[in-house]
Amino acid sequence: MFLRTFFWSLAITVATLIAAAWFGGPTALVLVAVLIVLEVSLSFDNAVINASVLQRMSRFWQKIFLTVGIAIAVFGMRLVFPVLLVTFTAGLGPIEAFQLAIDSPDDYQHALEEAHPAIAAFGGIFLLMIFLDFMFEEREIKWIKPIEAVLAKLGRLDHLSVVVGLAVLLAAGELLAGDNAATVLTSGLYGLVTYLLVKGLGELFESAGENLVENVTHESEDADGSKDAKNPTTAPGVPATNAVAEAVAADAKTKTEAKGGQPVTVAVGKAAFFLFLYLEVLDASFSFDGVVGAFAITSNIFIIVAGLGVGAFFVRSITVYLVNKGTLAEYVYLEHGAHWAIGALATILILTINIHINEIFTGLIGLAFILASFASSVIRNRRAGAGSDQSELAKV
Repeated sequence: MFLRTFFWSLAITVATLIAAAWFGGPTALVLVAVLIVLEVSLSFDNAVINASVLQRMSRFWQKIFLTVGIAIAVFGMRLVFPVLLVTFTAGLGPIEAFQLAIDSPDDYQHALEEAHPAIAAFGGIFLLMIFLDFMFEEREIKWIKPIEAVLAKLGRLDHLSVVVGLAVLLAAGELLAGDNAATVLTSGLYGLVTYLLVKGLGELFESAGENLVENVTHESEDADGSKDAKNPTTAPGVPATNAVAEAVAADAKTKTEAKGGQPVTVAVGKAAFFLFLYLEVLDASFSFDGVVGAFAITSNIFIIVAGLGVGAFFVRSITVYLVNKGTLAEYVYLEHGAHWAIGALATILILTINIHINEIFTGLIGLAFILASFASSVIRNRRAGAGSDQSELAKV
């Protein structure tokens, strides 16, 4: 499974490193390798969060995420997005901005840094909303219990995450933005609206799909066809288990698949499409620190795209590996650790509106939360196994 999952990532890595050495010599080879490691280390928490969403999507949409999604991640976020930022902030045309990146990378980097307050506000608020919605939801399993229990109780208040997000945005605009207050507030609102819109539409279509599947299943249980009159897809007297009903189920927005021996409702159709959009915006928010941090290593845009692009491939492969192995179900605190990492990254992004924080420090904090939650999960599993063994001995 490991080789099958990581084959293309490994192949692309080798090809990219060979190309870097061929066209840029040993220096380019080393820089690309460093950027690959940087991207993977900064985005490991992204892989865990992506896995928690991807496991709710059908196989087809998982493949879309790995094909169309990776193209968006590599060329969209690592190449096109920075150029567009320079286009809007420097008042240049797209071609001029791209030419600036090639002919004068230092000026291009400066223009990108000028856009950082807007980037930090958008990404910071978007990620903060993910963290708050996760923590404000009541869950049976809690990792940092004293804090998560309190946050879950506070979450009983409707729309509390939106209130907190707006309060944080206003505070950032007042205390950190300075002359960029209007830009920060506008970008932060865009981040908030984007999160609410994509998440809300995804939940809407997913809920509608679940209801449709339940209705078809309910009708199928009536083998004598007495309920077929209520089902517009079947003729009176024809069992709802026929091909027409099956087609309705196949066209539903969600369906049930067996994963790890357990039936799991996964999204297809419009529900999966909006989950895909949610994943892409989420990935974009996670990519900001990597793109900005890459300029601390090199100002060559082609080396940056090559290194971060290969790193993005590895992040996708890690995501799929976590889904296929059922790691999130086995290590129950891992998702909690990833969301704490998101909360830390959101806080850091907002602070960087006016405070410089080293990108390596940002990546290490996220990695620390992931490793700590993984270790806690291992300890929990061992204790559960020991308790089960003692119960079996007591029965004997």
